[in-house]
Amino acid sequence: MNLTLKIWRQKNADDKGQMVEYPISDISPDMSFLEMLDVLNEGLVAKDEAPVAFDHDCREGICGMCSLHINGEPHGPDRGVTTCQLHMRSFKDGDTIYIEPFRAKAFPIIKDLVVDRSAFDRIQHAGGYVSVNTSGNTQDANSLPVPKADADMAFDAATCIGCGACVAACKNSSAMLFTSAKVSQYALLPQGKIEASNRVQNMVAQMDAEGFGNCSNTGACEAECPKGISLENIARMNRELIKAKSAVKH
Repeated sequence: MNLTLKIWRQKNADDKGQMVEYPISDISPDMSFLEMLDVLNEGLVAKDEAPVAFDHDCREGICGMCSLHINGEPHGPDRGVTTCQLHMRSFKDGDTIYIEPFRAKAFPIIKDLVVDRSAFDRIQHAGGYVSVNTSGNTQDANSLPVPKADADMAFDAATCIGCGACVAACKNSSAMLFTSAKVSQYALLPQGKIEASNRVQNMVAQMDAEGFGNCSNTGACEAECPKGISLENIARMNRELIKAKSAVKH
């Protein structure tokens, strides 16, 4: 396959940045998208040019680091996959492919295609955990009965990998799907009930403080999520937040 890549290049957060065109040839349809970028970078290095900076780690669809905006879609044209799971057979010979970073005020660009998503970490730090008092005879978690339906929904919410595709897909750059998934995975389980009120209020407050926008209600986040996180989690988080605030008033 012979392709034309138009890639966003930006030296640092203060640089204006621009789209730069790179022709690339002899790309196998069986390559992953990141392997194709590896080939491009090998060629650039061989010509003493700066390689394109992009994030990656596991390359197995687990870590969520390979977050690229490809032809206007987070993670590209395929569904239910991360960028590292996207293969070049999704494109045609002669195609022009536009590659950009995830753009959001709360995701400042570090370099080229790499953005700082530590805002997600701070949201989790605000309440995405369960505190356990380990002194004395702590009850075994396995002894707490959990309905199968609740366990399944909690597990589904916990599959969120924090890639940020939901933010990139939303016209308001909302982090509601991410935050609600992290709230839901605990709100559905008995272990998470004790801190439920503080958790949802603290995480939503941190989400707002990071500069993420409001939910647009268009469902673009769920459509682009590589793990298929459901919008039902946003509804659950809203109910948890209303319940927590009502409890404080009373």
